[in-house]
Amino acid sequence: MDMPVNVPVDNPNADTEWNDILRKHGIIPEKPPDPEPIIQEALIEAAKRAHENRLEDKDLDELNDLEDEEDAAFLERYRRQRLAELSTLQKKSVYGQVFPLQKPDYSRDVTEESSKAFVLVNLTSSLGTNVESRVLTELWRQLAVKFGDIKFCEIRADLCIEGYPERNTPTILLYKDGEIKRQIVTLQQLNGPRTNQEDIERVLLEVGAVAENDVRLRRKGSDEGLNARKEAVADDDDDDWD
Repeated sequence: MDMPVNVPVDNPNADTEWNDILRKHGIIPEKPPDPEPIIQEALIEAAKRAHENRLEDKDLDELNDLEDEEDAAFLERYRRQRLAELSTLQKKSVYGQVFPLQKPDYSRDVTEESSKAFVLVNLTSSLGTNVESRVLTELWRQLAVKFGDIKFCEIRADLCIEGYPERNTPTILLYKDGEIKRQIVTLQQLNGPRTNQEDIERVLLEVGAVAENDVRLRRKGSDEGLNARKEAVADDDDDDWD
């Protein structure tokens, strides 16, 4: 009976003639493939895709600013794509304003309506001194216009729920398919009095009310939220509930 022979191998992964002979006879396993070429290929492909999609986050104004830098036909294709996206959104935008609520109509205007679209309710403060409530009321107006396919509603908290604590205002209730999908009690859960459109938009993304590739989310660096907050707190006498 032949006895197995122990063949000395210093480094089975080394590229040596001796190791090649041993691999050929099945004495040591084949050398694992070098991952570096695969990684390099993936990096090159990622860079290529990034270049091809470099205009994905640009709106129409930003595309116009690139006329001297990009190929005209390439830019025109993206312009047509943006216009098509905006046209689709416009057809879905059946709301486009903040709807004041009455308690007797709450079930019809909110719960039942949420079978057709996402419905957001702002339970506002009854006091003009509640800065967060004033900030959210202004943001509500802006967001209602921006996201016309989502229904934004508003009602004073104490008129909607008897005895609702003032300290819990503003409260956001987000409905879909007859159920509350998210509840936010005061803006401290977001960014306090500094809450802006982007903070609310993140909530919309989290619950699926808007898609990540929604063209309305693509504009970066907007100061609208900051300006809205300044206007909302600038005049203490401007109270919707007076």
